[in-house]
Amino acid sequence: MDHLESMRIFVRVADLGSFVRAAQALDVSGAVVTRHVAGLEGRLGARLLNRTTRSLSLTEAGQLYLERARQVLGELEDVEQMVLSRNHQPIGTLRIVAPVEFGMHNLGQVLQTYTERYPKVTPDVTLVDRPVDLVEEGFDVGVLVSSQVRAGSIVARRFTTTYLIACAAPAYLAKHGVPRQPEQLNDHAWLGQSSDSWAAAQTFMNSDGNVRVSPSGAVVANNTEMLRRCALLGMGIAILPAYLVDEDLANGRLVRLLDDYTLPHIEYSVAYPSRRHLPAKVRTFVDHVIARFGAMQADAPRVVDDALDHAHEDALV
Repeated sequence: MDHLESMRIFVRVADLGSFVRAAQALDVSGAVVTRHVAGLEGRLGARLLNRTTRSLSLTEAGQLYLERARQVLGELEDVEQMVLSRNHQPIGTLRIVAPVEFGMHNLGQVLQTYTERYPKVTPDVTLVDRPVDLVEEGFDVGVLVSSQVRAGSIVARRFTTTYLIACAAPAYLAKHGVPRQPEQLNDHAWLGQSSDSWAAAQTFMNSDGNVRVSPSGAVVANNTEMLRRCALLGMGIAILPAYLVDEDLANGRLVRLLDDYTLPHIEYSVAYPSRRHLPAKVRTFVDHVIARFGAMQADAPRVVDDALDHAHEDALV
């Protein structure tokens, strides 16, 4: 028998002074009310109510139990209301995980506008370059490369695409020449990613087909910001995300190469553990990320638009 339900029924009987009226108020039969009260008295080993055919009164034990039962039920209602409030109003700590460079270059504006709108939420951000298990590691939401989102109990919504660009510093190109074909990259100093998943980024595509290059690395690193800095110093040619180098390209610090070709793109998703009752802080952050990145892409520099145009043209051929 449900102990809390028995407690609620007993309180209602005591408040109304009648088994019949309590049954009517609770929309149950009189037998159900009687059974719960009798079960409660049996479990406690004490009579809680004095019953006669004409009246109903509390025993000393019943009065004591009633006072504490009201406290317990009141506290339970407070807890339930608190949880309901958190599910309907964004509040509390929001644990977010994202890749290092993407997070450093893209999440700041998103967090600024989100916390301005929802000041009762405190983002707790972790930046890592490794596969993440949102459930096991206790993250509320992940801003992740789509291909790295683990299936199962995870919901993922794509929100942006990052295009890759081959580029180098003007000083390097003045000294070593400008490659006109992907195959010529094999004769240049290469600034490459050490990650196995980055190998596909060395495939150049246009209407004539795909060209895969495997230049030897002058510098190999697992961090694209490191490779960007090496490129700015004139140490070689790098393939880097558009968001990382758009200002460098616009200001002439780097030069885009082989722009008749497109490179594989990287899709990002905002992911979160599947739950029947999604907390408001998670729901609102997911919606904000998708809306904010849509606005950011609309204001993106022309270099990103060019990459999109090339990809669209190739798809039509």
